[in-house]
Amino acid sequence: MKKILVLVLSALLCLLPLGMVGCSGDANTIRLNEVTHSIFYAPLYVAINNGYFEDEGIKIELVNGGGADKVMTAIASKSADIGLMGPEATIYCHVEGQRDYPIIFGQLTQRDGSFLVARDKQENFEWSDLRGKHMLAGRPGGVPAMTLQYVVEKVGKMTLDDLDFDTSVAFENMVGAFEGDREIDYCTMFEPTASDFVKAGKGYIVASVGEAAGNVPYTSFSASKSYLEKNRELVKKFLACVVKGYNFIVNNDSAKVAEVLAPSFEGTSKELIASSVDRYLDIDAWCHTPVFERESFEKLQEIMRNSGNLKGSADYDLAVDNSIAEELAN
Repeated sequence: MKKILVLVLSALLCLLPLGMVGCSGDANTIRLNEVTHSIFYAPLYVAINNGYFEDEGIKIELVNGGGADKVMTAIASKSADIGLMGPEATIYCHVEGQRDYPIIFGQLTQRDGSFLVARDKQENFEWSDLRGKHMLAGRPGGVPAMTLQYVVEKVGKMTLDDLDFDTSVAFENMVGAFEGDREIDYCTMFEPTASDFVKAGKGYIVASVGEAAGNVPYTSFSASKSYLEKNRELVKKFLACVVKGYNFIVNNDSAKVAEVLAPSFEGTSKELIASSVDRYLDIDAWCHTPVFERESFEKLQEIMRNSGNLKGSADYDLAVDNSIAEELAN
Protein backbone atom coordinates (compact mmCIF):
# COMPACT_ATOMS: atom_id res chain seq x y z
CA MET A 1 0.00 0.00 0.00
CA LYS A 2 2.87 2.38 0.85
CA LYS A 3 4.45 1.70 -2.52
CA ILE A 4 1.17 2.47 -4.28
CA LEU A 5 0.77 5.70 -2.29
CA VAL A 6 4.31 6.80 -3.13
CA LEU A 7 3.67 6.17 -6.81
CA VAL A 8 0.41 8.13 -6.73
CA LEU A 9 2.05 11.06 -4.92
CA SER A 10 4.97 11.04 -7.35
CA ALA A 11 2.56 11.19 -10.28
CA LEU A 12 0.69 14.10 -8.70
CA LEU A 13 3.91 15.99 -8.00
CA CYS A 14 4.86 15.64 -11.66
CA LEU A 15 1.73 17.60 -12.53
CA LEU A 16 2.69 20.59 -10.38
CA PRO A 17 4.24 23.57 -12.16
CA LEU A 18 7.98 23.97 -11.97
CA GLY A 19 8.86 26.42 -9.24
CA MET A 20 6.64 24.43 -6.81
CA VAL A 21 7.85 20.84 -6.96
CA GLY A 22 9.01 19.14 -10.15
CA CYS A 23 9.80 15.54 -11.00
CA SER A 24 13.38 16.61 -11.64
CA GLY A 25 13.63 17.85 -8.04
CA ASP A 26 15.48 20.92 -9.32
CA ALA A 27 13.79 24.33 -9.43
CA ASN A 28 16.41 25.48 -11.98
CA THR A 29 15.45 22.83 -14.52
CA ILE A 30 13.48 24.12 -17.50
CA ARG A 31 11.45 21.63 -19.50
CA LEU A 32 11.59 23.17 -22.96
CA ASN A 33 9.37 21.84 -25.73
CA GLU A 34 10.36 22.92 -29.27
CA VAL A 35 8.02 22.78 -32.24
CA THR A 36 10.66 21.02 -34.37
CA HIS A 37 14.43 20.63 -34.44
CA SER A 38 16.05 22.94 -36.97
CA ILE A 39 19.04 25.22 -37.48
CA PHE A 40 16.32 27.87 -37.69
CA TYR A 41 16.56 27.85 -33.86
CA ALA A 42 20.36 28.05 -33.82
CA PRO A 43 20.64 30.74 -31.09
CA LEU A 44 19.03 28.31 -28.63
CA TYR A 45 21.38 25.44 -29.49
CA VAL A 46 24.43 27.70 -29.37
CA ALA A 47 23.36 28.75 -25.87
CA ILE A 48 23.06 25.09 -24.85
CA ASN A 49 26.28 23.87 -26.46
CA ASN A 50 28.40 26.83 -25.35
CA GLY A 51 27.33 26.22 -21.77
CA TYR A 52 25.53 29.54 -21.29
CA PHE A 53 22.64 27.90 -19.43
CA GLU A 54 25.02 25.83 -17.36
CA ASP A 55 26.89 28.99 -16.37
CA GLU A 56 23.61 30.35 -14.99
CA GLY A 57 22.90 27.14 -13.10
CA ILE A 58 20.07 26.19 -15.49
CA LYS A 59 19.47 22.68 -16.76
CA ILE A 60 17.57 22.45 -20.06
CA GLU A 61 15.45 19.38 -20.75
CA LEU A 62 14.75 19.73 -24.48
CA VAL A 63 11.93 17.82 -26.17
CA ASN A 64 10.84 17.93 -29.82
CA GLY A 65 7.08 18.45 -29.73
CA GLY A 66 6.46 17.89 -33.44
CA GLY A 67 4.01 20.76 -34.02
CA ALA A 68 2.83 23.94 -32.31
CA ASP A 69 -0.45 22.33 -31.25
CA LYS A 70 1.43 19.58 -29.42
CA VAL A 71 3.78 22.09 -27.78
CA MET A 72 0.82 24.12 -26.53
CA THR A 73 -0.82 20.97 -25.20
CA ALA A 74 2.35 20.27 -23.22
CA ILE A 75 2.27 23.82 -21.78
CA ALA A 76 -1.41 23.52 -20.86
CA SER A 77 -0.92 20.11 -19.20
CA LYS A 78 2.12 21.38 -17.24
CA SER A 79 4.35 18.74 -18.83
CA ALA A 80 6.47 21.56 -20.29
CA ASP A 81 7.49 24.89 -18.76
CA ILE A 82 8.40 26.86 -21.88
CA GLY A 83 7.36 26.29 -25.47
CA LEU A 84 9.27 27.36 -28.56
CA MET A 85 6.63 27.56 -31.27
CA GLY A 86 4.72 29.79 -33.62
CA PRO A 87 2.90 32.57 -31.71
CA GLU A 88 -0.32 31.61 -33.48
CA ALA A 89 -0.82 28.88 -30.86
CA THR A 90 -0.79 31.48 -28.09
CA ILE A 91 -3.20 33.70 -30.04
CA TYR A 92 -5.66 30.81 -30.46
CA CYS A 93 -5.63 30.20 -26.69
CA HIS A 94 -6.41 33.86 -25.97
CA VAL A 95 -9.27 34.00 -28.48
CA GLU A 96 -10.70 30.83 -26.92
CA GLY A 97 -10.53 32.37 -23.43
CA GLN A 98 -8.14 29.95 -21.71
CA ARG A 99 -7.88 30.77 -17.97
CA ASP A 100 -4.19 30.07 -17.21
CA TYR A 101 -3.39 31.45 -20.61
CA PRO A 102 0.03 31.31 -22.26
CA ILE A 103 2.07 34.49 -22.60
CA ILE A 104 4.74 35.27 -25.19
CA PHE A 105 7.82 36.61 -23.40
CA GLY A 106 10.38 36.62 -26.18
CA GLN A 107 10.63 36.39 -29.96
CA LEU A 108 13.32 34.30 -31.67
CA THR A 109 12.71 34.46 -35.42
CA GLN A 110 11.26 37.28 -37.51
CA ARG A 111 10.87 35.54 -40.84
CA ASP A 112 9.56 32.25 -42.15
CA GLY A 113 12.48 29.83 -42.05
CA SER A 114 11.23 27.42 -44.69
CA PHE A 115 12.45 27.11 -48.26
CA LEU A 116 10.41 26.00 -51.23
CA VAL A 117 11.88 22.82 -52.69
CA ALA A 118 10.91 21.75 -56.21
CA ARG A 119 11.16 18.25 -57.54
CA ASP A 120 12.49 19.50 -60.88
CA LYS A 121 15.14 22.12 -61.53
CA GLN A 122 13.76 25.58 -62.29
CA GLU A 123 15.51 28.71 -63.42
CA ASN A 124 14.14 32.13 -62.40
CA PHE A 125 11.29 30.78 -60.28
CA GLU A 126 8.24 33.00 -59.83
CA TRP A 127 5.56 32.31 -57.22
CA SER A 128 2.97 32.33 -60.01
CA ASP A 129 4.72 29.17 -61.30
CA LEU A 130 2.78 27.29 -58.61
CA ARG A 131 -0.41 27.62 -60.64
CA GLY A 132 -1.86 24.18 -61.30
CA LYS A 133 0.82 22.45 -59.19
CA HIS A 134 0.60 20.16 -56.15
CA MET A 135 2.34 21.59 -53.09
CA LEU A 136 2.67 20.30 -49.52
CA ALA A 137 1.96 23.34 -47.36
CA GLY A 138 1.98 22.21 -43.72
CA ARG A 139 -0.57 21.80 -40.95
CA PRO A 140 -3.89 23.69 -41.27
CA GLY A 141 -3.88 26.70 -38.94
CA GLY A 142 -0.10 26.61 -38.43
CA VAL A 143 2.14 29.58 -39.25
CA PRO A 144 3.99 27.73 -42.07
CA ALA A 145 0.79 27.04 -44.01
CA MET A 146 -0.75 30.44 -43.27
CA THR A 147 2.37 32.36 -44.26
CA LEU A 148 2.68 30.28 -47.42
CA GLN A 149 -0.95 31.06 -48.27
CA TYR A 150 -0.20 34.75 -47.70
CA VAL A 151 2.69 34.54 -50.18
CA VAL A 152 0.67 32.61 -52.76
CA GLU A 153 -2.08 35.24 -52.64
CA LYS A 154 -0.11 38.47 -52.13
CA VAL A 155 3.03 37.70 -54.15
CA GLY A 156 1.84 35.01 -56.56
CA LYS A 157 -1.47 36.84 -57.17
CA MET A 158 -3.42 33.57 -57.00
CA THR A 159 -6.13 32.01 -54.89
CA LEU A 160 -5.79 28.57 -53.34
CA ASP A 161 -8.15 27.28 -56.03
CA ASP A 162 -5.40 27.92 -58.58
CA LEU A 163 -3.24 25.11 -57.19
CA ASP A 164 -3.38 22.02 -55.01
CA PHE A 165 -2.53 23.63 -51.66
CA ASP A 166 -2.18 20.41 -49.67
CA THR A 167 -2.49 20.65 -45.87
CA SER A 168 -3.35 16.97 -45.35
CA VAL A 169 0.16 15.81 -44.40
CA ALA A 170 1.45 16.31 -40.84
CA PHE A 171 4.45 18.63 -40.59
CA GLU A 172 6.86 15.91 -39.46
CA ASN A 173 5.83 13.65 -42.38
CA MET A 174 6.03 16.19 -45.21
CA VAL A 175 9.56 15.46 -46.43
CA GLY A 176 8.96 11.71 -46.53
CA ALA A 177 5.66 12.18 -48.36
CA PHE A 178 7.29 14.49 -50.91
CA GLU A 179 10.14 12.09 -51.53
CA GLY A 180 7.83 9.13 -51.94
CA ASP A 181 5.12 10.65 -54.14
CA ARG A 182 6.27 11.76 -57.58
CA GLU A 183 2.92 13.50 -58.15
CA ILE A 184 3.83 16.21 -55.61
CA ASP A 185 5.64 19.11 -57.26
CA TYR A 186 6.73 21.24 -54.29
CA CYS A 187 7.33 21.00 -50.56
CA THR A 188 8.53 23.49 -47.94
CA MET A 189 11.49 22.47 -45.75
CA PHE A 190 13.58 24.01 -43.01
CA GLU A 191 17.34 23.83 -42.75
CA PRO A 192 19.38 21.67 -42.69
CA THR A 193 16.73 19.35 -44.18
CA ALA A 194 16.33 21.45 -47.33
CA SER A 195 20.04 21.58 -48.14
CA ASP A 196 20.48 17.91 -47.26
CA PHE A 197 17.62 17.04 -49.62
CA VAL A 198 19.25 19.00 -52.42
CA LYS A 199 22.68 17.50 -51.72
CA ALA A 200 21.16 14.01 -52.07
CA GLY A 201 19.91 14.97 -55.55
CA LYS A 202 16.25 14.69 -54.60
CA GLY A 203 15.15 18.26 -55.33
CA TYR A 204 16.06 21.91 -55.78
CA ILE A 205 15.64 24.96 -53.54
CA VAL A 206 13.86 27.56 -55.69
CA ALA A 207 12.71 30.22 -53.20
CA SER A 208 12.72 31.45 -49.60
CA VAL A 209 9.23 31.75 -48.12
CA GLY A 210 10.57 34.18 -45.51
CA GLU A 211 12.11 36.45 -48.10
CA ALA A 212 8.81 36.58 -50.01
CA ALA A 213 6.62 37.13 -46.94
CA GLY A 214 8.78 39.78 -45.30
CA ASN A 215 8.97 40.19 -41.54
CA VAL A 216 6.53 37.92 -39.70
CA PRO A 217 6.82 36.94 -36.01
CA TYR A 218 7.41 33.31 -36.83
CA THR A 219 8.71 31.68 -33.66
CA SER A 220 8.59 32.80 -30.05
CA PHE A 221 8.91 31.56 -26.48
CA SER A 222 5.70 31.15 -24.49
CA ALA A 223 4.89 30.01 -20.96
CA SER A 224 1.74 29.92 -18.87
CA LYS A 225 0.78 33.03 -16.92
CA SER A 226 1.26 31.17 -13.63
CA TYR A 227 4.72 29.89 -14.59
CA LEU A 228 5.95 33.36 -15.54
CA GLU A 229 4.64 34.85 -12.29
CA LYS A 230 6.48 32.24 -10.19
CA ASN A 231 9.69 32.01 -12.21
CA ARG A 232 10.41 35.47 -13.55
CA GLU A 233 14.12 35.56 -12.65
CA LEU A 234 14.68 32.08 -14.07
CA VAL A 235 12.93 33.06 -17.30
CA LYS A 236 15.04 36.24 -17.49
CA LYS A 237 18.24 34.19 -17.21
CA PHE A 238 16.90 31.77 -19.83
CA LEU A 239 16.14 34.50 -22.34
CA ALA A 240 19.47 36.23 -21.67
CA CYS A 241 21.26 33.00 -22.61
CA VAL A 242 19.36 32.78 -25.91
CA VAL A 243 20.27 36.41 -26.69
CA LYS A 244 23.89 35.54 -25.95
CA GLY A 245 23.58 32.64 -28.40
CA TYR A 246 22.34 35.00 -31.12
CA ASN A 247 25.19 37.42 -30.46
CA PHE A 248 27.68 34.58 -30.84
CA ILE A 249 26.25 33.76 -34.28
CA VAL A 250 26.43 37.30 -35.64
CA ASN A 251 29.91 37.90 -34.21
CA ASN A 252 31.55 34.75 -35.60
CA ASP A 253 31.91 33.19 -39.03
CA SER A 254 29.57 30.38 -40.00
CA ALA A 255 32.34 27.74 -39.82
CA LYS A 256 32.91 28.52 -36.13
CA VAL A 257 29.16 28.57 -35.48
CA ALA A 258 28.88 25.18 -37.21
CA GLU A 259 31.49 23.74 -34.82
CA VAL A 260 29.28 24.75 -31.91
CA LEU A 261 26.05 23.54 -33.51
CA ALA A 262 27.42 20.17 -34.66
CA PRO A 263 26.54 18.25 -31.43
CA SER A 264 22.88 19.24 -31.93
CA PHE A 265 22.83 17.90 -35.49
CA GLU A 266 24.62 14.57 -35.47
CA GLY A 267 24.90 13.07 -38.93
CA THR A 268 24.89 16.49 -40.62
CA SER A 269 28.22 17.73 -41.95
CA LYS A 270 29.66 20.94 -40.54
CA GLU A 271 29.83 22.33 -44.07
CA LEU A 272 26.09 21.81 -44.47
CA ILE A 273 25.40 23.35 -41.07
CA ALA A 274 27.54 26.38 -41.98
CA SER A 275 25.74 26.89 -45.29
CA SER A 276 22.39 26.65 -43.47
CA VAL A 277 23.50 29.33 -41.00
CA ASP A 278 24.56 31.56 -43.90
CA ARG A 279 21.22 31.00 -45.61
CA TYR A 280 19.33 32.16 -42.51
CA LEU A 281 21.62 35.13 -42.04
CA ASP A 282 21.06 36.08 -45.67
CA ILE A 283 17.29 36.35 -45.17
CA ASP A 284 17.70 38.04 -41.75
CA ALA A 285 15.72 35.24 -40.10
CA TRP A 286 16.67 35.85 -36.45
CA CYS A 287 15.36 38.70 -34.33
CA HIS A 288 17.94 41.29 -33.35
CA THR A 289 16.23 41.65 -29.96
CA PRO A 290 13.69 39.38 -28.22
CA VAL A 291 11.10 42.18 -27.99
CA PHE A 292 7.83 41.16 -29.66
CA GLU A 293 6.49 44.33 -31.28
CA ARG A 294 2.78 45.20 -31.43
CA GLU A 295 2.99 45.80 -35.19
CA SER A 296 4.33 42.27 -35.73
CA PHE A 297 1.57 40.83 -33.54
CA GLU A 298 -1.11 42.55 -35.59
CA LYS A 299 0.47 41.48 -38.89
CA LEU A 300 0.39 37.87 -37.75
CA GLN A 301 -3.28 38.17 -36.82
CA GLU A 302 -3.92 39.63 -40.28
CA ILE A 303 -2.24 36.59 -41.86
CA MET A 304 -4.29 34.27 -39.64
CA ARG A 305 -7.55 36.00 -40.55
CA ASN A 306 -6.56 35.97 -44.23
CA SER A 307 -6.24 32.18 -44.03
CA GLY A 308 -9.68 31.85 -42.44
CA ASN A 309 -8.28 30.32 -39.25
CA LEU A 310 -8.85 33.20 -36.83
CA LYS A 311 -12.33 34.24 -35.77
CA GLY A 312 -11.86 37.14 -33.41
CA SER A 313 -8.83 38.97 -32.08
CA ALA A 314 -6.32 38.52 -29.26
CA ASP A 315 -5.31 41.39 -26.99
CA TYR A 316 -1.60 42.16 -27.48
CA ASP A 317 -1.30 43.52 -23.92
CA LEU A 318 -2.53 40.20 -22.49
CA ALA A 319 -0.85 37.82 -24.94
CA VAL A 320 2.61 39.45 -24.85
CA ASP A 321 4.79 40.43 -21.89
CA ASN A 322 7.85 42.31 -23.14
CA SER A 323 9.06 43.41 -19.72
CA ILE A 324 11.88 40.84 -19.56
CA ALA A 325 12.84 41.22 -23.23
CA GLU A 326 12.99 45.00 -22.90
CA GLU A 327 15.28 44.74 -19.87
CA LEU A 328 17.65 42.59 -21.92
CA ALA A 329 17.43 44.84 -24.98
CA ASN A 330 18.49 47.96 -23.04
